[in-house]
Amino acid sequence: MKLGVFLPVSGKAAVPEVLSEAAQQAENLGYDSVWAAERMVNPWEMKTVYPYKDNQQWFVAPDVPFLEPLTCLAFLSGCTEKVQLGISVCVLPYRHPLYTARIATSIDTLSKGRLILGVGIGWMVEEFDALGVPFKHRGAMSNEQLEIFNTLWKEERPHFEGLHYRFDPVSVSPKPVQKPRFPIWTGGESEAAQKRAARYGDAWFSYFVKIKPQELAAKFANVRKLAAEAGRDPAQVQLCCCRPVEITREPVPQEEDTLKGNPEQLIAALKRFEEIGVQHMALQFMVGRWPERKEKIERFAKEVMPAIRR
Repeated sequence: MKLGVFLPVSGKAAVPEVLSEAAQQAENLGYDSVWAAERMVNPWEMKTVYPYKDNQQWFVAPDVPFLEPLTCLAFLSGCTEKVQLGISVCVLPYRHPLYTARIATSIDTLSKGRLILGVGIGWMVEEFDALGVPFKHRGAMSNEQLEIFNTLWKEERPHFEGLHYRFDPVSVSPKPVQKPRFPIWTGGESEAAQKRAARYGDAWFSYFVKIKPQELAAKFANVRKLAAEAGRDPAQVQLCCCRPVEITREPVPQEEDTLKGNPEQLIAALKRFEEIGVQHMALQFMVGRWPERKEKIERFAKEVMPAIRR
């Protein structure tokens, strides 16, 4: 199983020196990927519940700096040599698909084929409103974008005619270094999200939800069943995850749906995910201050990763 780590693209650590150091540290420690989180704007007042925490509260204050993730990945393509560069996740309706395609192919070119485009349809109503994007159409808009990404580099003069996007023949060049294009990992836990991953994605990207490995395996089996029904080879869809992680000094009580404990406990927990077919795990170390988070990232790499890589 491959392992990645989220970088500090928000907060006081979101500055060039720290971001480049963090990416190089991850690469040197042997992480397979580094990840930038998405937030376009942060409203001062928010009523939308956050679906990925028990208390349903969004945890980033409105005045906290938050860098644009695709810009960060472009920057990091010049700071690193081999680690994969991922966004978790690009909210598709926030950008026009031709713009996203141009930026994504540019990053893939500059990094010599290291981009992973994690995508989702978004959840924060206030952010959609601020950007002038219709929240109720976000699923249909995202589906059209994924159709566009899957066809854009198959023809010399691609064109598209949909309900939300339409364009006459265009050229998006250079083409991605990875063929037929950069991998697209489709996030979301709902049945509609699973159908989206099954039809369009290279991976179903399960995000932050608390779920036992066997329950995740059952949902992934459904994704592959849906892929077969859509006329795809189910083996074309991988299972990848994004999960919070906490490494401790002493053993702690274990829950099957969390990654928390000392190295031995984390090794056992990660192997349970590996056994059900998870191929890539993006880890977010839930530590507020960067110096402490940096220490935990290093400790995890030295005390946990070798056992997973055997």
